[in-house]
Amino acid sequence: MERFQNTGQPDWDWWSKLWPTPGATLRDLGLESGESVAEVGCGSGYFALPAAQIVEPYPVYAIDLNEALLDELEYLADQQNIENVNPVHGDARNLTAVLPERVDTLVVANTFHGVDNQSGLVEQALDAIEADGSLIVVNWHDYSRETTIVANEPRGPPTELRMTPEETKDAVLSASAAAFDRQADLPPYHYALVFERS
Repeated sequence: MERFQNTGQPDWDWWSKLWPTPGATLRDLGLESGESVAEVGCGSGYFALPAAQIVEPYPVYAIDLNEALLDELEYLADQQNIENVNPVHGDARNLTAVLPERVDTLVVANTFHGVDNQSGLVEQALDAIEADGSLIVVNWHDYSRETTIVANEPRGPPTELRMTPEETKDAVLSASAAAFDRQADLPPYHYALVFERS
């Protein structure tokens, strides 16, 4: 199983400089208590761990191909006394097989730009979400990589992989019967699109 393009886990130090409040971002995007969640390409849990705190005691399924990152996520969850995050070693291209149940919200953060078969991932994602559930896609803006500076260095995916919000929206809607809900700007370098499964 090959990883998606350019989706390695960033260092937590610079990631926290760029995104100091991931939990607040998730709340702003509609994540609430009483929902089950899955995150695609969770890495070591920068979004999965705060999601678990928001929805506790409901489960958060943290999906990644990298077992070492999932081990780190488990360690961090233990350190923070978070008991409802469930690491899932598996391929996001086969979500319905790796998830034990449908979820209310599925998060694809900083990953969609590198997906080789975006329509396939969207189809899997919508199949893995409950009726009236949400798909949240967080992506880097299509700024030149040289201009997305964190800790004095260019960061993020190569410029040629970046997608405009409209490109991301079109990719999701052309592959599914999802309904577009809203777009949110996430300064300095990101945006999020929220879709609902009809």
